[in-house]
Amino acid sequence: MNTLVVAKRELAAFFVSPVAYVVGAAFLFITGLFFVFTVVLGGVATLGQVFQVISIVLLFVAPILTMRLLSEEARSGTLELLLTAPVRDGEVVVGKFLAAFLFFLAMLTPTLYYLFLLTRYGNPDLPVTFSGYLGVILLGAVLLGFGMLTSAMSANQIVAAVLGVALGLTFWLAGGLGNTFPGFLGSLLEYLSLQQHFFDFLLGLITSTNIVYFLSVTAASLFLATRVLEMRRWR
Repeated sequence: MNTLVVAKRELAAFFVSPVAYVVGAAFLFITGLFFVFTVVLGGVATLGQVFQVISIVLLFVAPILTMRLLSEEARSGTLELLLTAPVRDGEVVVGKFLAAFLFFLAMLTPTLYYLFLLTRYGNPDLPVTFSGYLGVILLGAVLLGFGMLTSAMSANQIVAAVLGVALGLTFWLAGGLGNTFPGFLGSLLEYLSLQQHFFDFLLGLITSTNIVYFLSVTAASLFLATRVLEMRRWR
């Protein structure tokens, strides 16, 4: 119940935040631009390339959406008040994460118009398209989770955003590093690669391994963010 109260409060804050509207507008402008170039002008009836662009944009947009959620509370001193309220640290973290995730879904919803246009004037592979959307949603959850973690680590929003981008890029590029290391380390880096798991969804491959990976990494990020908040409580 406390989680929903926190989520409702933060979601309302998102919809009155100029930064959130600027980020959402930039997200839709960039994805719309690539839709025109790759689908309309390129004559390709698939959203695959648009999904790839969305994945790159999310590496930067997700940390911007989450950067203030915990760091601003810490900077302004309201975090201490929040932590003394009858609400658990995990409820604060999950509530704020849910607000960011729901705003991300609201931001993604207008892109369904691209799919409408494809079905109106072309013959897209709908199962592959829906698989791509699922991949984007799961990727967004992971990157927002990373953002929550780095927002808990710093009282400075810019530092939190930069750390979030760095963490996302590290996991995104881990597959490439895996090719340079033999044995267990290489296999581990390839498994941790966000890019490798995400691209399976673009091919229409929805596997339990990939879903468990995204959900596990998201849960681990929120767990670590909660532990960081607990450390702040006992300082």
